[in-house]
Amino acid sequence: MDYIGFSKEELEEMLKTEQKKLSKIGKRGISIDMSRGRPAKEQLEIAMPMLEEAAVVNYELSGGDARNYGGLGGLRQARELFGDLLGLRAENVLVGDGSSLDFMYTAIQFAMQFGLRGNTPWGKLPKVKFICPAPGYDRHFAICEEFGIEMITVPMLDDGPDMDTVESLVVDDESIKGIWCVPKYSNPTGIVYGDKTVERLATMKTAANDFRIFWDNAYVIHGFYDNNDKLKNIFDVARKAGTFDRILTFASTSKITFAGSGIACMGASEENVVEFSRHLSIRQICPNKVNQALHVAFLKNVDNIKRIMAEHADIVRPKFELVDARLTAEFAGDEYVRWTRPRGGYFVSLDVRHCAKRIVELAKTVGVIFTPAGSAFPYHIDDNNSNIRIAPSVPSLEDLDMALEVLITAIKIARIELVLSKKK
Repeated sequence: MDYIGFSKEELEEMLKTEQKKLSKIGKRGISIDMSRGRPAKEQLEIAMPMLEEAAVVNYELSGGDARNYGGLGGLRQARELFGDLLGLRAENVLVGDGSSLDFMYTAIQFAMQFGLRGNTPWGKLPKVKFICPAPGYDRHFAICEEFGIEMITVPMLDDGPDMDTVESLVVDDESIKGIWCVPKYSNPTGIVYGDKTVERLATMKTAANDFRIFWDNAYVIHGFYDNNDKLKNIFDVARKAGTFDRILTFASTSKITFAGSGIACMGASEENVVEFSRHLSIRQICPNKVNQALHVAFLKNVDNIKRIMAEHADIVRPKFELVDARLTAEFAGDEYVRWTRPRGGYFVSLDVRHCAKRIVELAKTVGVIFTPAGSAFPYHIDDNNSNIRIAPSVPSLEDLDMALEVLITAIKIARIELVLSKKK
């Protein structure tokens, strides 16, 4: 609805109606947290058989006993499994503990302290910059802030980052050392990078010879539908272009088995694997290979992972469809309210021009929590104050419907308030 055409008196009456509706909901004492993309309890139950089989799993696998020392890069079987998932050979994969975020942080830390492939450590340079497509993943941006890396915001388009802008930036500026990418079901927009975008990233000219693409493929297997969307294999393109060193990819089982108790990987060129392994060998003897053996026994192969993820999709998909249905019913054709319709992943990206902070604030007053507005942008600076990240996975359908009622009401209140402020 375009509220601009209404009189001040009409708007004030509309505002009172929506405020009463929000107040009535608030009296129910609801508490619904949609601030992060977490699996629901029903999804966590899917992996419980893995723990139940722990006592009978064979830990004496080829390459040694998983319960003993050795195997810095992870179990061969775990490396093969992630390699099959990501389109890499086992030799190009390191498997470690916990989450892919840990590997990403470590990769930045090593680059800052030691440099990459004989280049000057980033920490000794006067300035280091990263390209940050936005809206994007807030934890990527937090890593940059942690290490004092300057972030350059680049718009996210329907097929990935604005590559015209990216290419124009990296070709002449040697201080630009990397770019963050979530190429499949991107956080938070849910888009999948187009083939041309993948090709341009792998082949573009960069002033820095130690430029790295941080290819965070967190949702590689997290589609909602049988005809899973295809992402072009960036490693195939990079090998042909002679830029394989440029790609560092990351993934984990955090949303397949258990968060923090899963296994994670980094994929890279053979030379990068050797370099990172050398640094890792000083820090640790080996990862938790017992946990890797458990995961290999449970996950088995890519086809079985797809079967497991189909169970996850059956739980998550109706929630995303409900978000789209409710927003469509209220705001279809509304030029001021836009949202994404992802086919996988964990988020919906909602844009309501100049109102995001107020909407999040209003929702919080009645017990519905969203990620703070602006979090999907470097330094939390969303110039249009428009973006809200919605994470529908945890609430039940009933609670989600209530949260969406709050969100819709908050959108209407915030927009009416904005129009009223301009009529005074």
